[in-house]
Amino acid sequence: MGSNTVINDVIIVGTGAAGLFCALNLPENLKVLIITKDKIERSDSFIAQGGISTLRDSQDYDAYFEDTIRAGHYKNTNESVKVMIESSPQVIKDLVNFNVDFDHTDKGFSYTREGGHSQPRILHKKDTTGEEISSKLLIAVQKRENIIIEENTIMLDIICSMNSCKGIVVQNTAKEIYPLYTKTVVFATGGIGGLFQHSTNFRNITGDAIAIAINHHIKLKDLECIQIHPTALYSKAPGRRFLISESVRGEGAILLNSKKERFVDELLPRDVVAKAIKNEMLKDGTDYVYLSLENLDPEKIKIRFPNIYQRCLEEGYDITKECIPVIPAQHYFMGGIEVDLIGKTSMENLFAIGETSCNGVHGQNRLGSNSLLESVVFSKRCAEYISKNIQSIICDIIPVDVKSYNYEKLQQHYKQLILDEIRRRDAKFYEQWFSNENKN
Repeated sequence: MGSNTVINDVIIVGTGAAGLFCALNLPENLKVLIITKDKIERSDSFIAQGGISTLRDSQDYDAYFEDTIRAGHYKNTNESVKVMIESSPQVIKDLVNFNVDFDHTDKGFSYTREGGHSQPRILHKKDTTGEEISSKLLIAVQKRENIIIEENTIMLDIICSMNSCKGIVVQNTAKEIYPLYTKTVVFATGGIGGLFQHSTNFRNITGDAIAIAINHHIKLKDLECIQIHPTALYSKAPGRRFLISESVRGEGAILLNSKKERFVDELLPRDVVAKAIKNEMLKDGTDYVYLSLENLDPEKIKIRFPNIYQRCLEEGYDITKECIPVIPAQHYFMGGIEVDLIGKTSMENLFAIGETSCNGVHGQNRLGSNSLLESVVFSKRCAEYISKNIQSIICDIIPVDVKSYNYEKLQQHYKQLILDEIRRRDAKFYEQWFSNENKN
């Protein structure tokens, strides 16, 4: 890669579930380029444990809708919630058609429950649902002759003119910087967890698309809405925190303080549980609380949560016999680049899907296992819109001064842009959760 004369039909930035599913829903006669700043598998979609929510039947609609907006503190965009829920049965069928293998019982799909859900409606593949979905989508993408994937290719900026996106500026592993031109760009870059010391996200997920949007005055929404997951495995080691899925609590695990006393209803929404844990830590002067699986059958734990069981063993904990130390950690970004129901941003020919976008579906707090569902529902809608309208788009070749870009300086600049904007929008939240983590 590196030629600035090739014009793509669509460039997708990101190889998580949103980016891959978007590519698969584009016609095979379109030239599609997918880039990712790291290896293909280093997206948060690949490490999602819990599952993917779905509407079980028509009688479940009202309860599912209420669960979602209650978790979001009634700040959700209701139309987005409606679209997500109503679209869920079809996208589940789509995933199954791409050979995604959800767990089953003798009666059909196996459903589990997480905090905030009034009943079990979450499909899963043991505790590696994200890997199951993402890997099967990746296999399907790699079979498409019209789709090219470029790993280790970093987006530095967008190319635009008169509020219309014409392409992106990238840097490859050889540190060559060059423009890529296209009719449409789709941001699917994930969240912002890599900016923070304590996060369940990969370190390479640093919100680059958000910073670029700030620089180009593209509309943003709810940047202060950042979800803290209650239960990450406590560690002093550098790098991302290992997530202990909410499904563990959904199956009966309980939270205990330093005195081994239960102190919260574990199935309350995530922000409520996270605050309760932090308050308990402050009250007791401890660095963590405990998660106990003593109410669960040991063999069931090994079958239902094999990845969590093995990882905890590697860290020195046998979850079938002892409590494990857990701590709240940054987990999910409800805010992002403001989009409509088809992923359109305020800039022409620029779309955003998945965690980097915000159509208001999650409100102020995401209901567990709605993230994978949101990603596939709205990425499909985005692809369908692009498919219908791309023939009318003309891509202009705009000269780019590649010598003006320095990735190392941009990294620090982009990080500061995002942190400053979060602090500006909600200084109290920022100081509560992140002020001590970002002094480095």
